[in-house]
Amino acid sequence: MKKKLVVLTGAGISAESGLKTFRDTDGLWEGFNIYDVATPEAWRKNPELVQDFYNQRRKQVLSAQPNEAHSALVALEADYDVHIITQNVDDLHERAGSTQVSHLHGVITRSQSDSDPQLTYPIEGWELKMGELCELGTQLRAHVVWFGEDVPMIEEAARICASAEVFVLVGSSLAVYPAAGLVDFVPAHSPMYIIDPVIPKVKNSHQAIRIEKSAVAGMKDLLELLT
Repeated sequence: MKKKLVVLTGAGISAESGLKTFRDTDGLWEGFNIYDVATPEAWRKNPELVQDFYNQRRKQVLSAQPNEAHSALVALEADYDVHIITQNVDDLHERAGSTQVSHLHGVITRSQSDSDPQLTYPIEGWELKMGELCELGTQLRAHVVWFGEDVPMIEEAARICASAEVFVLVGSSLAVYPAAGLVDFVPAHSPMYIIDPVIPKVKNSHQAIRIEKSAVAGMKDLLELLT
């Protein structure tokens, strides 16, 4: 039976596909203050601005391609039972060919009902228009978890982490909660690998194998270590 390898990915793995990180050091995302485009309050204040913002991000995601780090995770499925938990809202893991992917913060290529976030739908193309309604008759918005909203997948993600026989953290600064707390559920005896140019502080990280490289370069090293 294959060992269960759990991978938590962050913005760093998508950055090398040309997608900017969600929160850079200046607190902006594509020139916007995140609190103007990524909160329920922003949506209520200016839904047209928020809708357009995610339309433009969706266009970028659809034009981006999976990189070698994404492909390396697919390659690991030959030897491991790989479960990916991603903080990213792009679909690059799926397009690369990974078969078990959980999106903590939603996925931008789907829409959701403004009144019931469990009602989600695929989006044809990149544009979601004002006036497009769900089956309940309310406006559709991007299927993205905003600041101040619950993270519905967090309990399932914690269970997955608790069952990890090998754990890998790729391209995440662990700056956003509750996702950052998932590493605390990894069993202390399970080997941990951390890949990032700046290694974040992690409980028991002194026992982790630290690969201080970008996602693409670091995943090449990880493949050599694990296969």
